[in-house]
Amino acid sequence: MAEAPAVDVAAPALPPAAENVLVFGRGVSLALNDETLIVRDRVVARYHRTKFCGIAVGAEPNQLLIPLYTVLWAEVADDSLVVDYAYESPARHIRTGKLTYPLGELSPDATRTWAESLLEQAYGTAQRCKRAKVLINPHAGPGGADKIWKDQVKPLFEAARMPLDVVCTQAPGEAIGICEGLDIDAFDIVVPCSGDGLPHECINGLGKRPDARKALRQVAIAHIPCGSGNAMSCNLNSTHLAGFAAIAIIKGVRTPLDLMSITQGSTRTLSFLSQSVGIIAECDLGTENLRWLGAARFNVGLAMRIFSKKVYPCDISMKVVIPAKEDIKAHYRRERAERHYTTRRENNAGAESLGESTQDETDAGDGLPPLQFGTINDKIPGDWETASHDKLGNFYCGNMAWMAPDANFFTAACPNDGLMDVVFNNGDISASEYLKLLSSVEHGKLIDMPHVSYRKVAAYRFTPRNQERGYISIDGEHFPFEPFQVEVHQGLGTVISKQGIYEQSGPPGWETAGV
Repeated sequence: MAEAPAVDVAAPALPPAAENVLVFGRGVSLALNDETLIVRDRVVARYHRTKFCGIAVGAEPNQLLIPLYTVLWAEVADDSLVVDYAYESPARHIRTGKLTYPLGELSPDATRTWAESLLEQAYGTAQRCKRAKVLINPHAGPGGADKIWKDQVKPLFEAARMPLDVVCTQAPGEAIGICEGLDIDAFDIVVPCSGDGLPHECINGLGKRPDARKALRQVAIAHIPCGSGNAMSCNLNSTHLAGFAAIAIIKGVRTPLDLMSITQGSTRTLSFLSQSVGIIAECDLGTENLRWLGAARFNVGLAMRIFSKKVYPCDISMKVVIPAKEDIKAHYRRERAERHYTTRRENNAGAESLGESTQDETDAGDGLPPLQFGTINDKIPGDWETASHDKLGNFYCGNMAWMAPDANFFTAACPNDGLMDVVFNNGDISASEYLKLLSSVEHGKLIDMPHVSYRKVAAYRFTPRNQERGYISIDGEHFPFEPFQVEVHQGLGTVISKQGIYEQSGPPGWETAGV
């Protein structure tokens, strides 16, 4: 996954147009190119000079190249031009830098115009100064989210002039109540600093409101990864590192996101990520005692279980929309092109239309949309496919591609195609075949494995055939081991993403599928 570009002190830059250049005293100047802020200042360039063991190496540079993606702010204040930017430290942390130059004989008005041009190029269609409700779970993953926020994220948000309202959660479920009672006109984004559990709570809190559809459309979720899996950030920010994610949120665009309704017993829950039964669920929920390992606990859990050949007898009914793998790849190709264009168009239209849902706007102020296929307690629709699985090893339904930094399970997943990706396989395959499956996940090739079924569905029902204790994981949260039903709502939620699409390479061969 790509990260934020670093500043460069040595690469040559094309000469900018004269109107894009500010010249200060002592040979100092700032210039704008299409993707770069060129800082000709030996003192600043020397500070960012490449070092090895603390010793500067190479020729002494006379300029610093700052990618516009990492320019956070520019303004005229106290008769000086101030530019805030971000850069990557040798320890792979993102730090803030500040350029301050007295205007001298430069016109304040002309300098303000130049600063505004810099911001326009640096932000593009992204909203500036996003108003953020920040929720920090200090116990997420291996712990330390509060320190990550303070050291790696808060300085970047403040440099980008983002108004912040920060709450440190103390108990599971607290974020649900906070988002249920949130003043949605006071905030543009909710920023959970956690693993994937807090985004799950935030979405369900917004979903409990009387104006759920409006709230889910108006307030975007923007994830800072501080947990074990950090799937939301991997998919939307292209990183599991907090500082890089902060930059992606600052510069990110509002993006409609499909959400899924889970009905189990008499309850209805929203899911943004996944549902799993079998080996994946056990590796997730059955390794809670290994949270101190971070993301590695999932690999440890898999290694402990693949040799057992445990199976999970069940019945699965699905509303299948695209059954064939090659047709799924062709769908992904069309969807990727369309969604990238649509998201950019919506963001260019202005803040009022950003991230709009595909749901009917006439009732957008009401609660959650009605269930098209009923609940787990209703009769299965006649056009669903039902099959009994005596030897199921793993059932996994996903709405995003990456489930963890090294786990690209659903390579054909799209943010807003109104479909869920389902994979499943038998559990009686050999350990060597299981290892091949795991390797294919890491390299994004699971869809092509012969032992794996991959479908695009609109809804499904999962019924365990026995009531022995087992694990059902929904967005990484533990749910009762009993039948459940799921259906998707196209574009019901809103998130912040880098480009309006998931940050992944797609299923193998998607570029030419269906051509």
